[in-house]
Amino acid sequence: MRKQELGIARAVILMTTMLTGVGAAPAFAQQVEEQDPITVIGRRPAYTEDATSTATRTETELRDVPQSISVITNDLIEDQGMRSMADVVRYVPGVSMGQGEGHRDAPTLRGNSSTADFFVDGIRDDVQYYRDLYNAERIEVLKGSNAMIFGRGGGGGVINRVTEWAGWSPYSELSLTAGSFEQLRGAADFGFVLNDTAALRLNVFYEDSDSYRDFVNTERWGVNPTSTFRLGENTELRLGYEHFVDDRVVDRGVPSQNGRPWEGSREAFFGNPFVSYSEAEVDSFTGIFEHEFSDTLTLRNRTQYADYYKFYQNIHANSPVDGLGNVALQGYNSATERENFFNQTDLIWRAETGGIRHTILAGFEFGTQATDNTRSPNFTGLPSVNVLTPTTTAVGVIPTPLQTNNHVEANVAAIYFQDQIALSDQWQIIAGVRFDRFELDFDDRRAANADFSRDDDLISPRVGVIYRPVEPLSIYASYSVSYLPQSGDQFASLDVTTSAIEPEEFENLELGVKWDITPDLALSAAVYQLDRTNTRVLDPGGSGLTLLTGAQRSEGFEIGLAGSVTPRWQIAGGYSYQNVEITSATSAAPAGRALPLTPEHTFALWNNYRFTPRFGAGVGVTHQTESFASISNAVTLPEFTRVDLAFFFAVTDQVEAQLNIENVFDEEYWGTAHNDNNITPGSPTAARFTLRTRF
Repeated sequence: MRKQELGIARAVILMTTMLTGVGAAPAFAQQVEEQDPITVIGRRPAYTEDATSTATRTETELRDVPQSISVITNDLIEDQGMRSMADVVRYVPGVSMGQGEGHRDAPTLRGNSSTADFFVDGIRDDVQYYRDLYNAERIEVLKGSNAMIFGRGGGGGVINRVTEWAGWSPYSELSLTAGSFEQLRGAADFGFVLNDTAALRLNVFYEDSDSYRDFVNTERWGVNPTSTFRLGENTELRLGYEHFVDDRVVDRGVPSQNGRPWEGSREAFFGNPFVSYSEAEVDSFTGIFEHEFSDTLTLRNRTQYADYYKFYQNIHANSPVDGLGNVALQGYNSATERENFFNQTDLIWRAETGGIRHTILAGFEFGTQATDNTRSPNFTGLPSVNVLTPTTTAVGVIPTPLQTNNHVEANVAAIYFQDQIALSDQWQIIAGVRFDRFELDFDDRRAANADFSRDDDLISPRVGVIYRPVEPLSIYASYSVSYLPQSGDQFASLDVTTSAIEPEEFENLELGVKWDITPDLALSAAVYQLDRTNTRVLDPGGSGLTLLTGAQRSEGFEIGLAGSVTPRWQIAGGYSYQNVEITSATSAAPAGRALPLTPEHTFALWNNYRFTPRFGAGVGVTHQTESFASISNAVTLPEFTRVDLAFFFAVTDQVEAQLNIENVFDEEYWGTAHNDNNITPGSPTAARFTLRTRF
């Protein structure tokens, strides 16, 4: 046994002893003194939520939100052993996760890819990095155009992390995970009640893991203390801080060969791993103030300051495998420093006039983002590699001259108004509109006359109608619009052309059904059409002008199911059908091409069954049909089916052991990509063992 493997084994044995000791003493005493039988494994997992305050900024039952929403609860995250946003969306219909060049989350929602449509407790979290789930209470995926609530972007949907905050329920949890490829992870969650007016909570974690991919490893950690104070009978203040660090080798997978992913090895690294790395650091301060003037009038303010640092560089495959087995390489680096400040104020008024009930939201948001971007030019003067040699690792360095050196200031001032109208017990209407004044100043530090700015006035409406023929069933129709200024979701570029043209527009039409089959089992289904217009294209007449005639359309059907079939059987999953293509030529592709990473059919279903009070098991199946690696439609990712297993055993009343096995049948597949020659092979069979105690 190697030294590190021995260390992991000792850590597992030590943690087992500690956790068993923590839980066994009170459990044993209870058995001796009271002779009470054990009836549960500490808890019954909950895979559903009844309500959300994210989609409307008011506490609203999910059945009364005219929008497709998938909620991934903390219990589901734990039971599946999720470690990333890619794991989260695996069971979310209509959403896939791109490779993100091996250093960032890059979802595709209803055919629209983004790296900026992420939020934390409803506040924008838009820098490119891999997010962890250590402090997540739940993850909410809101599909369709979302600008009325979230502002610019959000054309295909947004992903919101609801984090864990201090409360008045004392809570303690410790966990240790050891797994294949030398994974080692520990986490702790402690909740303290100081008195009737003050509570504290602390979430921390540390992970050090290798990978099934040669040379690839990750080290990351985070600490998130929060506090809650009751300033009066109707006033509450919450304060939180998070420090998060993620360091990893940047892995961009394998190239293609003859229009398919290269099949030579799941482990082979293309490039130079010793200079391919990413560093991300996040410091975030959040304050939430809420005051109830009365039972019908509430004031809420959210304020956040976040400081981000991100650097990455990599050498990666830049061509298919040719007839002689050669692959060209390319390298570059990039850095981002960003400071975000956002302040949101909501006034929520509940009123009734003539038997019609209103929940009125009026609010405003101010935000500023200061970003410094640098990027080296793509460097292709590197030796190629040959897949026929024993190793595909090449020696290479990144040149130091900068291609990009920008400073960008983005400011937003927004007001919004929404009314949720209950006409009767059966009929509801939700209508809202948001006005954003978005100002962008772009300073190119390399050139004296290359500074540009643009101002956009964005009006984003949303209207929905909900009909409840019977209490547990809602039928809805909705219309919403979002906009994205032509600088892109990361303000990456602005020039004389893009500073003068209109934003891209996302128009979403949706019909859906939400049915609480039982109080603990919810089904949702939606059919939608999402049109993206005002995308750029060069004038085909040869004038050299840029025209806003490009367009794409996403059409699809989604169905999701989550909750408890019986007290012992929990399920979560869904099916989606997508037809996403360019409908009018854009600068990226001609009409008729399909959008990348949008398989026509996806299916995923997770089952967790408790056979006895002490033992349970889970099985998950995910299936995905063919998709394209990029907009070129030249490389196809084959269809695949993956099966995962989990086993749960209560060691004591307070200690549970969990074993997760990924890709049980060792399916060879390629689940995602960044382009035609950066394709990520799926993991071979891998196992993770977790010990968890709650006390």
